[in-house]
Amino acid sequence: MRQSANKRQVELARQERAARKQQRRLDRAAAEPEAVEPAADQSSTLDALTQLHESYEAGSIDFDEFESTKQQLLAQLAVD
Repeated sequence: MRQSANKRQVELARQERAARKQQRRLDRAAAEPEAVEPAADQSSTLDALTQLHESYEAGSIDFDEFESTKQQLLAQLAVD
């Protein structure tokens, strides 16, 4: 009889952890910003990435600006 009580406690603890995990996932999904910009044409985005890289290599922009702009452009690419 004692063993079945322990099994029940373990099962309840597992269910509680699963419920907390699911809630964290839902909270995270709700906190993520919605995509504001429509997906850009892939080729124009890739061209912009190329130009950005060339500007960085030429010293026209600093690393922080390069990284920030690169992340924005990568976010526009559709990944299948």
